[in-house]
Amino acid sequence: MSRHLPRGWPLWLALLAALALAGCASSGGGIERDGPPRIAGDPWAAAEPEPAVLPRSRYGNPEQYEVFGKRYRVMDSSAGFVQRGNASWYGQKFHGRRTSSGEPFDMFALTAAHRELPIPVIAQVTNLNNGRSIRLRINDRGPFHDNRVLDLSWAAAVRLGVAEAGTAPVEAAAATAARRARWAGQAATAAIAMTPDDSEYRHRVLLASLTLRAAALQAAGDARRAEALAVHARAGAEAVRSADDAGAAAALNNLGVALTAAGRPGEAVGAYA
Repeated sequence: MSRHLPRGWPLWLALLAALALAGCASSGGGIERDGPPRIAGDPWAAAEPEPAVLPRSRYGNPEQYEVFGKRYRVMDSSAGFVQRGNASWYGQKFHGRRTSSGEPFDMFALTAAHRELPIPVIAQVTNLNNGRSIRLRINDRGPFHDNRVLDLSWAAAVRLGVAEAGTAPVEAAAATAARRARWAGQAATAAIAMTPDDSEYRHRVLLASLTLRAAALQAAGDARRAEALAVHARAGAEAVRSADDAGAAAALNNLGVALTAAGRPGEAVGAYA
C-alpha cells in the first residue's frame, strides 16, 4: 500500500492507501492521549514467542512507503539485523486497532513496531539501562519519530522496565538460526544458575535445557551434533525417571563431552559434570 502509487490513481484512492499505513496502530498523531490500560489485563501473562524465522505477512511489507512526508524502505531480510536506539511504547489508545500486518493490536501481547524490518519477525530486545531482555514479535510499523527506533507494546514496555520512564535505550536483534542456538544456550545457562546443586530437580532442569539446546542446533542445521546431544538427553531423562542419580550424572557428563566436542567447551565446563 505504500509503494509508489501508479500514475492516474484517483486522489481519494491515493489518500486511502497512504492512510492505511500511516494509520497503523503505532503511528499516533491523534488528539486522544495514549497511556496504560483502562481495562483489566496482566502484562506478565503472555509467553515470549519461540525464536523462529517467520514467513512474511501478506500486509505491511511494501518495497517502500511514505509517512508524514518521509519515505521508508522495507528491508529484504532481517538476517544479521542488530540495532541500538531509543524505544517508546503504545497502549490503550491503539488497543484493538489494525496493525500494519493486519492483525489487531493487543497491548497485553509481547509485540513491537519497527519502520524497516520485514514483518513479522522475532527479535530479542534488551533494555540497555537495566539489562532486562525479552523476545517479542515485531508486527507493526513505527515509530515515526526521528529519535526512536522501536515502539513496544505496553506489556513489553512493562517487562523491559520502559513503561514508567516512557522511553529507554535498547538493542534489538532479529532471530537467525545462529542466534536461536545462542539464545537456547543462554536459557540453559540461566536455568542451571537458578537451580540448587546436587538435586534431582537440577538434573531435570539440566536435561530439559540441553534438550532445548539440541533442538536449537537442529534448527541451525547442525543435525549430527543435535542428535548426539538428544541421545544423551534421552538417556539422562530415563535415569531421572528411574531415580538413578548416578545414571543421570553420567548422562549429563556425556552431554558435557558432546558439547566440548562440538566446539562449545565454555558451555560444558562446570555445568554438566
